[in-house]
Amino acid sequence: MKDVRKHHPDTQCVHASLIHDETGCVVTPIYQTSTFSFRNVDHGAALFSGKVKGYIYTRMGNPTVESVETAVAVLEKGYAGIGCASGMAASHLTISSLVGAGDHMICSRAVYGPTAGLARNVMSRFGVKTTFVDTSDIANIAGAITPETKLIFIETPGNPTMAVTDIEATARLAHDNGIKLAVDNTFMSPILQRPLEWGADVVVHSMTKFLNGHADVVAGIVVVNNEEDYQHFRRMSNYLGGTIDPFNSFLVARGIKTLAIRIERHCSNAMKLAQYLEQHPQVERVMYPGLKSHPQYDRHRKQARGPGGLISFELKGGIEAGKILMNSVELLVLAVSLGGVESLIQHPASMTHSSMERADRLQAGITDGLVRISVGIEDADELIADLEQGLAKIK
Repeated sequence: MKDVRKHHPDTQCVHASLIHDETGCVVTPIYQTSTFSFRNVDHGAALFSGKVKGYIYTRMGNPTVESVETAVAVLEKGYAGIGCASGMAASHLTISSLVGAGDHMICSRAVYGPTAGLARNVMSRFGVKTTFVDTSDIANIAGAITPETKLIFIETPGNPTMAVTDIEATARLAHDNGIKLAVDNTFMSPILQRPLEWGADVVVHSMTKFLNGHADVVAGIVVVNNEEDYQHFRRMSNYLGGTIDPFNSFLVARGIKTLAIRIERHCSNAMKLAQYLEQHPQVERVMYPGLKSHPQYDRHRKQARGPGGLISFELKGGIEAGKILMNSVELLVLAVSLGGVESLIQHPASMTHSSMERADRLQAGITDGLVRISVGIEDADELIADLEQGLAKIK
């Protein structure tokens, strides 16, 4: 099976990361080496000049790393991927590759906290200005564009409010103004959403999450849709140095083999929990794209193949009620991150988004009483029973 791109994503998950070589290996091995030898001086020179393909140094390329880069690019229907040491390294690579001193970028208000921190606290030091807007309303994006705008960076659904941005409309607006569009697709994975199909230029993932799926890796990736962007991003990756290592690449490639079937369970479990929470008397509101009560329900159905495994909700008792619930659950794990086989519960305001100023959090819809659950693949009825006993302790 050489041309995996023609196959169904379920098949791609299993086969896209395999390197077909003379060993006949069924699983791509771990090439745990920092450097590669040359056949002779001319061969080394040809590799450095790009006249022949091969490997020089693992920061610049490695067969195991390449296997996971290929797998994710295939799943995203992109041209190629660049593996990174973390999701934040992938975001840093993307932003640094597309904006420079004097440039302006637009970013979703509902975005991973450290991504906002990168823009505010790091890129600003190098003369890059960022405007944060509610990108679920295309008018807000249009109103924020300036002659210096070079990048629109969106996360959809947004973290942790689950606000949904119209990728196709945003891409059209961006390209009409000569702007690149990057989409953080971590929440959905390429099984549920492929932003490049809707016009995005770049896709970013924290592979720590659903792609790996087992809470034992920190990794990221950037996927681009043409050779020119790939060469530019690859050069920037070599300069910045935030590259993924062979062992973590091996683990992510292994996780991807079960991605499609895991995502199916994440979605079905999350829908059951969301429906349960929406009817509970202690719950003020539930934000989940699979519920018809979600304000962008139809939009999400248009651009995604499923609602995903993330739920955010607000308790009527606010933060104190949230603390009681999070301290009372027994099966759900009180921890940050998401996308693993285990269900996690956390408090964004004091945890994942604590780096944001409170006023900025509230403006983004991240209230003090908001609770986020990453729904795992456990038995759904047992997860509901755990929430039930925890909610029962709120007076």
